[in-house]
Amino acid sequence: MLGEAYKDKAKDFAEEARDTASEFAKNAKETFGSNDNQKLLAGIVALLFGGFGIHKFILGYTKEGATLLGVSIAGILLSCFGIGALFVWIPTVIGFVEGIIYLTKSDAEFYNTYQLGKKPWF
Repeated sequence: MLGEAYKDKAKDFAEEARDTASEFAKNAKETFGSNDNQKLLAGIVALLFGGFGIHKFILGYTKEGATLLGVSIAGILLSCFGIGALFVWIPTVIGFVEGIIYLTKSDAEFYNTYQLGKKPWF
């Protein structure tokens, strides 16, 4: 008798765990498959690595991202001549300001401005 009670409890627990895992997987697919979380990701990446244009690639702006990346690389290469420091600081400041702009916009405003019609990198 006692063994059957444990089996029933184990069976109920297994079904509940299966349902919870299924719900988690469904929610994870919705979250990672949507474009809603790009605002936070692009904003944080822009604040941290704005000079390299990674945030532009995340939003699907490959030309702008490549431009920022190219200017940063040129600045790093030219930094031994002194003028390169300017080329490193300009994209860094641009990326930092864009990160602040991304994070302060409302979700609807961000979507309409940066994501409407663009395909993300992932």
